[in-house]
Amino acid sequence: MESGRRSLAKTLVCRLCTTISKAVFAEFLATGLYVFFGVGSALRWPLALPSMLQVAITFNLATAVIVQITWKASGAHVNPAVTLAFLVGSQISLPRAVAYVAAQLAGATVGAALLYGVTPGDIRDTFGVNVVRSSVSTGQAVAVELVLTLQLVLCVFASTDSRQTTGSPAATIGASVAVGHLIGIYFTGCSMNPARSFGSAVIVGKFAVHWIFWVGPLTGAVLASLIYNFILFPDTKTLAQRLAILTGTAEVQEVEGVEPQKEESQSSSEDTEMENVCQVA
Repeated sequence: MESGRRSLAKTLVCRLCTTISKAVFAEFLATGLYVFFGVGSALRWPLALPSMLQVAITFNLATAVIVQITWKASGAHVNPAVTLAFLVGSQISLPRAVAYVAAQLAGATVGAALLYGVTPGDIRDTFGVNVVRSSVSTGQAVAVELVLTLQLVLCVFASTDSRQTTGSPAATIGASVAVGHLIGIYFTGCSMNPARSFGSAVIVGKFAVHWIFWVGPLTGAVLASLIYNFILFPDTKTLAQRLAILTGTAEVQEVEGVEPQKEESQSSSEDTEMENVCQVA
């Protein structure tokens, strides 16, 4: 009996680790691709300087493709701000959130490094690092990033909420990213994503106003989560349920729930086979 329980516990832990590992890798891959294509579209080639529309469309399409690829594996956060918003809304555990953010930052750095390596030296220039326009104050820059991320996170929640829709959120989230770039490029180069800003900054070593691209998006994400999950579409989670989700206990219970169902299904099929044998006899 004791050995059976240990075997079951080991199976549950392995299954949970496999699920989380797949999700973390999906976040790493998605963020790396996002930075590679997005920042790549903003590089200043002498004969073809990037237009605002080109950059916005590229980020739009890259987001749509990446979300379509990974949203069933990890939820396609691809953004520490989105992960924080899901954490505040009790839709993800703290351990998973930390793992996601680490994977996103690592993926952004690898994606930026790959792009830097394949880009000619005379084209790299500022390498797509987010900077604040000279006529824009730091307070204005933070406010712009806050609002841009607010609309993005609200769109992510609305597009992935099973109570509202069941289809792929790729197109709508991509459109939200494009809208942000069409406005934000003039102010800050448009980040809305701390990982996107982090990847470029690490590779070229420019962190002058980097804090803006963390404070603005993260604050906007928290506000969006509070607005969506507690005002627009409040759920019925109790405090105990929220704590279980926060600590990751709910994930373990969810995995545990799968095993008994399989055992019951197997037992039921065996009973049915036995009944058929008895009827034949």
